[in-house]
Formats: sequence, C-alpha cells, structure tokens
Amino acid sequence: MHINRRNFIAQSIAVGSLVVTGSAFSQEPESTAARIKRTGKLRLGAINGASPYFTKDLASGQWRGFMVDLGLELAKYLKAEVEWVETTWGNAVLDVQTNKIDAQLGMAPSPARREVVDFSGPIFQNYNTVVAKKGFNFERWDQLNSPNVKVAVDVGSSHDQLVTRILPKANILRFETSAAATMALQSGRVDCQVLVILLSTALLTKLPNVGHIVFPTPPETNPTNVGIRKQTDQTFMKSVNAWLDEERAAGKIKSIILSNMQSLVGVPPTAFPPQVHF
Repeated sequence: MHINRRNFIAQSIAVGSLVVTGSAFSQEPESTAARIKRTGKLRLGAINGASPYFTKDLASGQWRGFMVDLGLELAKYLKAEVEWVETTWGNAVLDVQTNKIDAQLGMAPSPARREVVDFSGPIFQNYNTVVAKKGFNFERWDQLNSPNVKVAVDVGSSHDQLVTRILPKANILRFETSAAATMALQSGRVDCQVLVILLSTALLTKLPNVGHIVFPTPPETNPTNVGIRKQTDQTFMKSVNAWLDEERAAGKIKSIILSNMQSLVGVPPTAFPPQVHF
C-alpha cells in the first residue's frame, strides 16, 4: 500500500502520542520524600481507640499515645509537620498503598502485607503473652496445643497469625475485635486470650479480675514496624531507618513507650519482666 508524506507524518504523530501517553501512565506518583519536602507535611495514620498506641481526645481532637509521640519525633527529624489522618488497623495498609498516608507506625509486617507495602526496620520487638483465666496455669506454649484448650484471638491480627502457626491443635476462637475476645474470656467461653504484652498489661490494669498474665516459653516475639508505600525512590525509607537507629541508640523508644504506658493506661515500668526489651 502506498503511503504519501502527509499520511506518514499523521501516523508518526499518532504513534508518538501513544508512546508519550503510555509513558505518562507508567510514571510513579511523586515520591514520599519529594512530597514531604515540597509540602512540609508528613501524613501519618492514627487509629482511635487503640490506646496506648493511639487515642484521640474527643473534646480537643488531640492525639495521644506512644506511636503519636514517635510520629512527632519522626516529623522533627524530617523537619516537617505531622498531619494526622484517621484510619483503622484494617484500612491502614490500603491507605499506605494508595498514597493517602505517607506511613503507618505500629504496623506488623505479615507476609501478606509485605506483598503490597514496604516496611522499615523494627520500632521494637513485641512480646507475646497469654491472659489466662484464674486457675488455668501452664508454662509452655505447647501446653496450649490441645483441642481441649480454647484460645481467643482477634481475627487477622498478629495474635491470630501466631496461634495459627504454633497451636494447630488448639480450639481457636476468632473474634472481630480484641475487646470481643476479652469478653469471651470474662464470660468463661474460652480459657485464655493471646495478646502482646503492651495490651495484656493494660488489660489487667483495667480488669484485674479477668485472669493473670503468663509469659510462656520459649519466648515468641514479633516486630512492630513502619509501613511505607512501595516506590523506586528509597530516600524516605532510608530516612525512617536512620531515625529509628538514632532513637534506639538514645533510648528514646523505650522511654516513650514506658511513659505512655504509665500515663495512659496506668501500667508502671515495673510491670514488665526483665526478658522484655523495647
């Protein structure tokens, strides 16, 4: 087929437009580091009712909690101002992934989450404990691994992941929230509830008659990290990890956690056994 000069030019322009358009669509969004530098704002997710991690004063609208204090320290390190964006533990991954927030502090890096979100190094290692009903005594995790033992967890949580992995024979009851699992323990429907130590100590301070805390052996820990959007530019990730290294070396992470545990939920530093480190 004969192509005259005019048709050739028209077709070349059309092909060129497709190339430019395709390139534009394939470009990544502005990097997190570039957006923070441009706006001076660090958008962090905050979860109401997740004390001592996060809690919101309904009268003033002010956020409190040790993840809040750590977020303020991170913003100071980045020479930015925090913009709190309310979310939930269930929605936080999507909010990071879709660039609604720059980071979510306190996110556990499960294999499924790692598929869609990048993670910093650990903020701290969370120590898993068991709140057992009165009279239910044991020392090792494997003593719970029986169909005769009813274990309560909040579905999809790090607690759920732990018992699924190490207690395959236990009678595991999964509840929508941690509070619902605690109600099952209070009512006698289950023998125990698995919780990380920051939550179990807070629970026993609030409800001392619910049972007692057991620190089963061998120790089971899981990291608590910062969730960050996947992106080619790793400047923000490197900054977060550098900040964490500085905070940890200065002992600030431990002091922030312990001070919030005491001020928000009434748990003194002496409530944590020597094997627990932050």
